[in-house]
Amino acid sequence: VQLVESGGGSVQAGGSLRLSCAASPFPTCMGWFRQAAGKGREGVASINGDGVPLYADSVKGRFTISRDNAKNSVYLQMNSLKLEDTAMYYCAAKYGSSWSLEAGQYNYWGQGTQVTVS
Repeated sequence: VQLVESGGGSVQAGGSLRLSCAASPFPTCMGWFRQAAGKGREGVASINGDGVPLYADSVKGRFTISRDNAKNSVYLQMNSLKLEDTAMYYCAAKYGSSWSLEAGQYNYWGQGTQVTVS
């Protein structure tokens, strides 16, 4: 499975960004993770094959994960961005029906896209 992220960049606090991840092939369960400098990888959001999302408490109400099966893509809409959202964001994929925010559950990873909030 190949994953290619796009959409990162720099934004002011309170602003929005939308991350995209194209997958080939398109596994049933997709997730977004992030890793800030000097910290471990954190699960942000996951979505299963039925489109049901799971969010980390830190992003609930601000981030929205979605998928477009016709385009083999998953998205992360990030609103009301905070300084602490600054990190490298990674798209991840796994087969199976259960979503997860545990990085160890995922087999496939993208190269990452940087999000900087100032």
